[in-house]
Amino acid sequence: MKRPSWDDYFIDLAQVVKSRSNCLRMSVGVVIAKDKRIIATGYNGTPAGVTNCYDGGCQRCLDRENNILKEGERKDLCICMHAEQNALLQSALYGVSTKGAVLYSTVAPCLQCAKAIINCGISSVVYSDSHTDDFGHKLLTSAGIIVVKK
Repeated sequence: MKRPSWDDYFIDLAQVVKSRSNCLRMSVGVVIAKDKRIIATGYNGTPAGVTNCYDGGCQRCLDRENNILKEGERKDLCICMHAEQNALLQSALYGVSTKGAVLYSTVAPCLQCAKAIINCGISSVVYSDSHTDDFGHKLLTSAGIIVVKK
């Protein structure tokens, strides 16, 4: 058995993290690592203490699932947190700096998450699946962040 690279190792762990997602529409997992050590993880879903998305906690996701809303429509109504947001907020909550860290995600960050990643000092992003658009990817690279698809 070949030993995985660090990037492969953390991407594989992000795949496990995404199994905790409670979103009806999509499951995403994130691992933030610094000096080859995990400092935070995150998955997408409703905020802590709110009914899980797959139990009806997010009306927007439910409306998408039932074809009441179209893809991309009324994203402002979704209460689910993105995996990147959750991982970055966990770092903040526990006082762990993300400056110079690497963010590993099962999906490339969206534009909103890219902005947060830039301002949190993340140095590079490694992801396995592309996002539906490349706005986040473009913003990250324009800010000098290394972005790699695995």
